[in-house]
Amino acid sequence: MRFRAKIVDLACLNHFSRIINTIAKLAKTCILRLTVCKLYFILSDKVANGGASMWCELSQGNFFDEFQMEGVAAEHNEIYLEFVPENLWRALKTAQSAKAVKIKLTNKHCPCLRVAVELPSLSSSSRIVTHDIPVGVIPRRMWNDFREPSVPDFDVSIYLPVLKTMKSVVERMKNLSNFIVIEANLSGEMNLRIETDLVSVTTHFKDLGNPPWASEDGCQSSAQGRDLESMAEACIDIKKLQQLLAGQQVNPTKALCNIVHKRIVHFILLHEEGSLQYFIPAIA
Repeated sequence: MRFRAKIVDLACLNHFSRIINTIAKLAKTCILRLTVCKLYFILSDKVANGGASMWCELSQGNFFDEFQMEGVAAEHNEIYLEFVPENLWRALKTAQSAKAVKIKLTNKHCPCLRVAVELPSLSSSSRIVTHDIPVGVIPRRMWNDFREPSVPDFDVSIYLPVLKTMKSVVERMKNLSNFIVIEANLSGEMNLRIETDLVSVTTHFKDLGNPPWASEDGCQSSAQGRDLESMAEACIDIKKLQQLLAGQQVNPTKALCNIVHKRIVHFILLHEEGSLQYFIPAIA
């Protein structure tokens, strides 16, 4: 089992660092799944326990100048590692003006991702700062626990408003309540609402547009035949929503949300170099 990769392009490095920062805000620990073409960052808190889950998919070719890996076996050419994304982000943060960053799976005293940051120096010799990030290797028999979550059979799918705007609304509401109701319909309308014994606050968004799911790929959802004006809603933990919005430092090319009435909210953020899905279960 081997893995090594190298980033030379500074723009790619900074972009990768921002994505890791987003993931660190969403997950204290997560699974890194490595394949020949892609990296996946996976969080699967059991939804039964009210936990959120995340699936982030990146094409390695968009970030790395070199990328070599050998999985656990020829027919299972993948590696699954458990690690703390905050540690990787801290290591990358020291690399903002680096000449190159190399990442390698090592096993001296315990399995580690070694991040070697080559910094520019005035003399001919380069300065290299090394960070060892402990990782747990996930055995093959447990890989099935980390499969891509299936998209729920949603009642409403809607494009999100500008994330910065949504973030500032949610941050203000967070001071008033621990829970937020997201409701939307098939006429491009979405409301963010909090209700407590003392106060009820609603922010309305309209003309957001609804993705053409049902017609495009024959994907049957319970949205078909639904009254366009009727709202599907879910009450969720406002902190989890705020974490998702706080982590977005790069505006996605598309951001949308699927609501299964009173059950789950599924966010999809699409970037040119990858995608992030985030599932927040509803609170009864």
